[in-house]
Amino acid sequence: MLSRISPAPASNHTTVLILGGGMAGIIAARTLHEQGIDDFIIVEAKVELGGRMIPKPFGVPGRQVTVEMGPNWIQGTQQGDGPANPIWELALKHNLTTVYNDLYGSITTYDYNGYNNYTDTFNTAVDNFAAATIVAGSRLQHNQVDMSLKSAYGIMGISPKTPQEDACDYYQIDWSPSQTSWIASAWNNNFTYVPEAGGYSDENMMSIDSRGFVYIAQAEAAEFLQPQQVIFNQTVNLIEYSEDGVTVKTTGGMTLTADHVLVTFSAGVLQNTDVVFEPTLPDWKVEAVNSIEMATYTKIFLQFNETFWFPTEMALYADQQRGKYPVWQSLDHVGFFPGSGIVFVTVTGDWSLYVEQLTAEEVQAEVMEVLRAMYPNITVPDPIDFHMPTWASNMLYRGSYSNWGPSFVQGHSDNLRATVDNRLWFAGEATSLKYFGFLQGAYLEGQSVAQEIAACVKSEGTCAGIPHVEIVTNAEPYSSSLTHY
Repeated sequence: MLSRISPAPASNHTTVLILGGGMAGIIAARTLHEQGIDDFIIVEAKVELGGRMIPKPFGVPGRQVTVEMGPNWIQGTQQGDGPANPIWELALKHNLTTVYNDLYGSITTYDYNGYNNYTDTFNTAVDNFAAATIVAGSRLQHNQVDMSLKSAYGIMGISPKTPQEDACDYYQIDWSPSQTSWIASAWNNNFTYVPEAGGYSDENMMSIDSRGFVYIAQAEAAEFLQPQQVIFNQTVNLIEYSEDGVTVKTTGGMTLTADHVLVTFSAGVLQNTDVVFEPTLPDWKVEAVNSIEMATYTKIFLQFNETFWFPTEMALYADQQRGKYPVWQSLDHVGFFPGSGIVFVTVTGDWSLYVEQLTAEEVQAEVMEVLRAMYPNITVPDPIDFHMPTWASNMLYRGSYSNWGPSFVQGHSDNLRATVDNRLWFAGEATSLKYFGFLQGAYLEGQSVAQEIAACVKSEGTCAGIPHVEIVTNAEPYSSSLTHY
């Protein structure tokens, strides 16, 4: 693996600066290398590559396992000779240890009175989401306006009336902010999980590798990156750009110049003032950046001396308050880390933002209140270890992944990835029209945009970049190439 000590750059000028060493930045660098362009530097704020792929040794001494704060699953693999998810291909190439995670077939249901078998309600909710994606395809083909996924359910006559129905509804649609695009969420799902729609497969493979999920990114980078091509531990705070080139400054006092800069920051970072652009980004770019939302997805880990919980992989808890610690997963399951005594609960959206305002002790108390409601007839002990990441307040991320809200217009996605002054480029999972929010989106965007940069570099001065589009009220909002339902 690459050294974590930043070497002094041979020069303060390079052909391409890649800002961010996550999946998009690594694959962009690899693509430039494959195109014969090695005059590039990755600037990474952390002391290692990987971006939001963050493993953590969790548990008391002697019982630690590697858990994932961020991405944990390869979502969609490959069916037959159909298209292969590039993340799956990286996992196979680098021998990442993964297991199938049965998110829908291995689940136990609870509510605030304890165990309650409402799996029929859960299965109905799964069918409802599938039906919503079909109706979305029809709206897409007829160029009808987008709405929120919740509004779609209302139109279809689906409205949760009980806490149990609400929890099942949550499991299907609340992995993003509270308002999600009906159409964008449908094709995001179909292009990933539905082979008949051009997707990969309906499998979710979970990394249980002791090296961490990030290993596939770091091992890939080690195959071509040289130490002088990466600067670690430098956070970018200023990007000055013009038609003549780009200057980047860091909080560590570095000044670097380049012919081209590829920005792979998350949408959440771009929406904040952590990085200043001079001049201010054009209005069409600012509008595009703020048209997408940054979701927050928080996994809260607990370890106990003994395992007393559900024997299935997953559990769903229905509270009278929607979103209150609803989705549980046992890492002590035979397929994952048996004997670890670890279980985690996931919260999203507004509840994620809420728990980040609390102390770890306060969050643990609330989580234990729910766990004891799930098991009212036994004495549930306190955990021996506890951990919760804070994604929204972390200035390197400002959230977990991107999501399109209702009234989505494709032009906003086009403009999010469009080049500014043919010098300033953008890539990441947020710029992926098909795979926003997914790790494969970051991979494919890093690859695609780097190919555009390479063509630009090789053109010796004539460079069109990725053009932005004008957005008007009577524009056709969706590409006909996306009607794969």
